Amino acid sequence: MITSHDLRQLTFFADLDPAGHEELALVAADVYLNAGDWLIQEGDTGAFFVLLKGELEVRKETAGAEHVITRYLPGEAFGEVPLLLGSGAVASIRAEKNSRVMRLEAPDFYALMARSDAVASRVLRNMTRRVGDLQRLAVETPQAVTLLIGGRAESGCAELRDFLARNQIAFRWLDPEEPALAALIPPEVAHLPQPTVILPSGEVLTRPSLRNLAVQVGLQVRPERPEYDIVILGGGPAGLAAAVYGASEGLCTLLIEKHAPGGQAGTSSRIENYLGFPTGLSGDDLSARALRQARRFGAEVVTTREAVALTPSPTPGTGCHTVTLDGSAGEGGERLQARTVIVSTGVEWRPLPLAGAKALSGRGVWYGAARTEAPGTRGKDVYLIGGGNSAGQAAMHFSGYAERVSLLIRGPSLEAGMSQYLIDQLRGKANVRVCLSCEVVALHGETQLTGLTVRHAHAAEEQIETDALFVFIGADARTDWLPEALVRESRGYVLTGSAVAAPHWPLKRAPLLLETSVPGIFAAGDVRHDSVKRVASSVGEGSMAVALIHHYLGLHP
Repeated sequence: MITSHDLRQLTFFADLDPAGHEELALVAADVYLNAGDWLIQEGDTGAFFVLLKGELEVRKETAGAEHVITRYLPGEAFGEVPLLLGSGAVASIRAEKNSRVMRLEAPDFYALMARSDAVASRVLRNMTRRVGDLQRLAVETPQAVTLLIGGRAESGCAELRDFLARNQIAFRWLDPEEPALAALIPPEVAHLPQPTVILPSGEVLTRPSLRNLAVQVGLQVRPERPEYDIVILGGGPAGLAAAVYGASEGLCTLLIEKHAPGGQAGTSSRIENYLGFPTGLSGDDLSARALRQARRFGAEVVTTREAVALTPSPTPGTGCHTVTLDGSAGEGGERLQARTVIVSTGVEWRPLPLAGAKALSGRGVWYGAARTEAPGTRGKDVYLIGGGNSAGQAAMHFSGYAERVSLLIRGPSLEAGMSQYLIDQLRGKANVRVCLSCEVVALHGETQLTGLTVRHAHAAEEQIETDALFVFIGADARTDWLPEALVRESRGYVLTGSAVAAPHWPLKRAPLLLETSVPGIFAAGDVRHDSVKRVASSVGEGSMAVALIHHYLGLHP
């Protein structure tokens, strides 16, 4: 317990009167740390601290590497920077020795600042010095950047851009068709086939596969163990939530994601109705936070891989299920054993049912809204198809780049499929046009999109010139690879819980809420039949699946 006597020994509080020491002692938390314990991690909610005993090390990740910024000794006060800037913790702090720390929560810190001008002056001096230290760290450790060289019309280049961006790999795209950027391309690689990748080490990759690129930039592409308590198939919000809760509760957890963590939600430019983020956040940001959290608790996250087969245990309710990954045995295509499995593969964008759509995919026709494509719409007329929240969020994002954004909707109103806050925002954008009761009936262009034909309900067809069309016409579950024993409805969505009919359920007990027709295999998120297609509900299902797995493992040890 912090006492007024403890506080009187600290020079930092020398100017407080006895009453001030007493009040501070009443609200201060007494934190004991063993060597190696974390006091706070970067991004956590901030607090104000004073070190009473021991030694603390301050670490910050910069340019892809962790750096020790400084060390705190007894008597030093810290933590004011995030509290005064209104941000999360700007660095992580770990005990080098057994330590004792006084902690003040934000309201008590602000009250202390108001009570004593002398303390407030010391706090502000510390803040000025520490912000300067952070600025010097940023300047002295420039971020290692990967270079990606390739034209906009090169579909392979678009895929690599999206992959690097969504996996939080710092890169710069040099488009040879843009004179200012073409001048920055190193002469020694200008003649190579594109897309070309130049790694920070100087190594050059020509037309790399996603898996090869993932290996080169340090992502994990192979599982480390032959058996896991939970294997999670799909890294969208449900899968990431399951990874966080599974690993944090001591289960050996593996997440398999074929492209990048975050799923379709990871491509959202802005999610404004997610609980706890009053100003909203991007899908990338949400995914990156969840990924760091999962890895912090010890979950393995494997990218550029997907399950191609799932073989249930031959004895329902006992033994392990077998998950087979894509790739040959030499590439890590070995089978994995899983006591339980969570299918959270989500859904895939429904392709546009028009002639030429497949050939033009990535060459002017895009599915979803990769944030990496937004700068390429600068000054253009951009068209989006769809009336849901994904289309609305993309329209808002592109409106900051494009000359005009046209949202084409087959239905008679926005209200049928879009949240009201998005509708209000779209109506306030002068360069966003909403076209109701219309549909695209033809695409033009052979190697690059050059235009559209749009049919209006009460007017003639309209010919439009554009080289940018983003499609949001719905999504489907791709579950044809799952075993026959795992029952799905007619559109491929996985049945769970009470929706699993008796003939398909092999045990005497009823299936658990998110359990499929195969005991020990669960489904969560958009791939599950009758799920609510919202990020928050998917997160809830992912965490719920882990709670149900604990129950399952208790029933079937």
